[in-house]
Amino acid sequence: MIYSSLPFIFLFLPASLLIYHAAPKKIHNGVMMLLSMAFCASFSVKFLWFVMIYVLLNYIAGLIIEELRMKKQNSWAAAPLSGMIFADILLLMTYRSEHMAWLRSGLKLDRAFFPVGISFMTLSAIGYLLDIYRRRQKAERNIIRFSLYMMMFPRLIMGPPVRYRSFQKSLRNRNEGLDSIGLGFTVFVKGLAKKVICADMLYSLYSSVKSIEVQEVSAFTAWFGATAYLMCFYFTLSGFADMGTGLGYCFGFRLPQSFNYPLFSAKVRTFAAKWHIQLIQWFRRYVTKPLTELGNGSTMYRRIIYISAWGIAGLWYKPDPNGLLWGLMIGTAVIAERGLGRLKLLKATGVIYTYLVTIICTVIFMGDSLMYSLRYLIAMAGGNGVILGDDFGYFFKSYIVIMLLGAYVSTSLFKNMMIRSGMSRLSKVVEKVSPVMITGLFLLCTVMISVTGSSGFILFRL
Repeated sequence: MIYSSLPFIFLFLPASLLIYHAAPKKIHNGVMMLLSMAFCASFSVKFLWFVMIYVLLNYIAGLIIEELRMKKQNSWAAAPLSGMIFADILLLMTYRSEHMAWLRSGLKLDRAFFPVGISFMTLSAIGYLLDIYRRRQKAERNIIRFSLYMMMFPRLIMGPPVRYRSFQKSLRNRNEGLDSIGLGFTVFVKGLAKKVICADMLYSLYSSVKSIEVQEVSAFTAWFGATAYLMCFYFTLSGFADMGTGLGYCFGFRLPQSFNYPLFSAKVRTFAAKWHIQLIQWFRRYVTKPLTELGNGSTMYRRIIYISAWGIAGLWYKPDPNGLLWGLMIGTAVIAERGLGRLKLLKATGVIYTYLVTIICTVIFMGDSLMYSLRYLIAMAGGNGVILGDDFGYFFKSYIVIMLLGAYVSTSLFKNMMIRSGMSRLSKVVEKVSPVMITGLFLLCTVMISVTGSSGFILFRL
């Protein structure tokens, strides 16, 4: 039961809101815990047991690390820290990497079982344990509060991986009421529309293009398919992130923004800074910064660490050579751009240049293998000897509207227009019709889900 499913929208969410807000405020944490457990159980009872054991092990590890640190037994504290981090990463790779199929087979793990949200739970757990070891965070004694940090259902599917003390602030400073529910519903519907209208339709285009033999696909069709994949990837991640943020508002929690219109940026550096903001900040905080502090401070060393951190982020998204190369290419492009920026060559062609870089990286990421990605890039360059092809006309007529709509929605043009309009007549009109528009968008999404369903795309691998 994911956020974009009809059972969640029409059964679980209304019942959860009713139960949560009807309960006394002093037991809201406990109620949210029970609701999150019910959400996990909706996938399977096995998943619920998995999450509870995962949370308990990291909770105990945090207490042990703090106890040893208080006794100034740093070398002993490093043992449970390293052991738990190793166990978390091994568990993550066991379920996410195809290269670990031998281990799953050896342990006789259910092939159909996948712990949804394990990638974000792993980052949250590792960051929490590292902060305790560095004495930047006290271990949480309350098992309910820690459990909410790890498995609260608005955060479970798409994070974001915030620091524990930031989550503590959101627990203490909840803003519960009808205004928060209204705002949350608006944000949720916007995320739902991103997923159901944009991502799912673009996924249909990408799937159609991929069904063609890569040696036969035309250049224009290849560009169309790669762009559809990039936009689908973005709308899937940002859509679920927005839905999670909206759910957080409904229950009084304020979760930080995950995406800030990264597509069609004027610089690769801007794209990197606006893409999955909290995730990239996590890698900067726990990977880039510590490794940089260990080095000699040279510019070359910092550049290598930066590129390597993006490589690790690529493996987090997709634990195979394609994911690694995607991350390394993004990091390298950011470093290279800094040198080109001094020459002032990118002012006029920034958006085009950034699109070309990101789309090439996207082809590397979306391939089942590096060889497939290479052949796809050759097809984009016209290497198959077909520029237009018979299929491009069909794809263009069928999907150009959703492509243009997706391109517009993925930019901040409308948001900037509203900011500049201030309290003008336009902004007042938009404010009045917004409830009607959101309601209409919600009804359209539910109709589309009931008719066509909702693709999981890359979601269940995170």
